[in-house]
Amino acid sequence: MNTGLRTVRTARGWSQERLVREIERYARQHLADVASTPSLRVYVSEWENGKRTISDRYAAILRPLLGATDAELRGAPSLAPPPVTDGYDDLLNRIDAAANVGGSMVETFNAQTELFRTMDRQMGAAGLVDQMTGHLAALEEALNFAVLPSARRPVALALAGASTLAAWQAIDAGAIERAWRHYETAKHAARDAEEPMYLAHAMGEQAYVLCEAGRPALAAELVQDARRTVGEAASPRLRAWLYAAEAEMYAYAGQGDACKRAFDAALRLIPEGADARDPDMVSIFLNGAHLTRWHGNVLALLGEDDAVSSLYAALKVMDPSFVRARAGLLADLAHAHIVRGDYEEARPHLREARLLASRTGSARQRRRIEKLTERT
Repeated sequence: MNTGLRTVRTARGWSQERLVREIERYARQHLADVASTPSLRVYVSEWENGKRTISDRYAAILRPLLGATDAELRGAPSLAPPPVTDGYDDLLNRIDAAANVGGSMVETFNAQTELFRTMDRQMGAAGLVDQMTGHLAALEEALNFAVLPSARRPVALALAGASTLAAWQAIDAGAIERAWRHYETAKHAARDAEEPMYLAHAMGEQAYVLCEAGRPALAAELVQDARRTVGEAASPRLRAWLYAAEAEMYAYAGQGDACKRAFDAALRLIPEGADARDPDMVSIFLNGAHLTRWHGNVLALLGEDDAVSSLYAALKVMDPSFVRARAGLLADLAHAHIVRGDYEEARPHLREARLLASRTGSARQRRRIEKLTERT
């Protein structure tokens, strides 16, 4: 039985019939040849029951549809290449190639990461799985065979940023183990690059995996450790981000006082002005408006009445290009209304949030929206 395909399909909340329709839609958009509808229904059933192997042609369609890697889709780890008996020439070729990765190439890697970050923010992570897999593989190849620190550090820094992005995309797609491994890669790369800010950010985001798994108190400890790790070397924006993340973990853990203390620290640290990008760390998007939205989310988790006004204020100033974040904000608003018993006010927010989550393919947002819908 192919538990891989079934797992990623159900994580998306799709039936087998929905998957068939999505395969056909993808084929129309990309001018790809696929089997007839009745045949596709048989294929999907047989793929999941282990009676038919997913061909490479269909795997190339299913990966972006479901936001899954090839190994996750097929339910088995990828096979490693056979060892080379005498690989010195190959090793030296790879070392020479890595030594030729200069500043312009690293800039190209970073530009690709930035492009994927923008596409993810506007369209979601699912369709980027193949591109991100190839991007990370190229960076890891360059780092694995770079010898001297002067060559390793810039590549390691690029890998840290790309791996953290890939990890967050994996969380969004519901691929938790993949997310954890990407965060571990990001942490190792940040240490190699001797960049404590990138290490702290990876640790802070990794806490969300623990929180999603039902361990918010342990997640809060991990964010605390991230703050200690970076210390005063962190930029004010990163320090504010870490405190806000810690507050959210405390909110999920039901520790209201600790949550409020942490968020007060975040509010004190956030720089003034509309600029959201941290000049010292491109992975961080945070300004006063974003923090207002985050504060509303935390207040909603705590069941505070002030959450609604805070979230509406954030909705008015939110950047429309942050499509997935808007879905989260609308879910936050619905949650805040539900806490107050305002079910009629919550429902339209949930409907719009569901549409946006479907557009971006966010399994994480979808799970949350469905749980909130059950409470209305």
